[in-house]
Amino acid sequence: MNIGSRLAFLRDQRGLTQEELATSLGISRAALSHYEKNRREPDTETLGKVADLFQVSIDYLVGRTAHSTVTLDPEVRQFSDELELSDDQLLDNYALTIDGRKLTTEEARRFIAFVRAERNMNSL
Repeated sequence: MNIGSRLAFLRDQRGLTQEELATSLGISRAALSHYEKNRREPDTETLGKVADLFQVSIDYLVGRTAHSTVTLDPEVRQFSDELELSDDQLLDNYALTIDGRKLTTEEARRFIAFVRAERNMNSL
């Protein structure tokens, strides 16, 4: 299943019209229609809203897993969302990894700087 099929399936499962779901997501009905027909792909913010609304993982939405459930329980998710990774103590206490290899402190700082720069550019 692709993103569009999963989105349409979830919407139908809840008995929502395209208009109702689009309003809930803060997008136009036409945009939702394009997503469901795989003419366009939703941006990451919209994917997050869909995942939260339907209580599924983004991995499920994009077809990386057939399991729809969110893997983090709400308390763990809230904790991870509130981490301030620039704090030296957190960098020392938590092993940040990519591709199974722990990031060095310098790599973690560059990663954080990249994310902040990207967020700054997107907010303009």
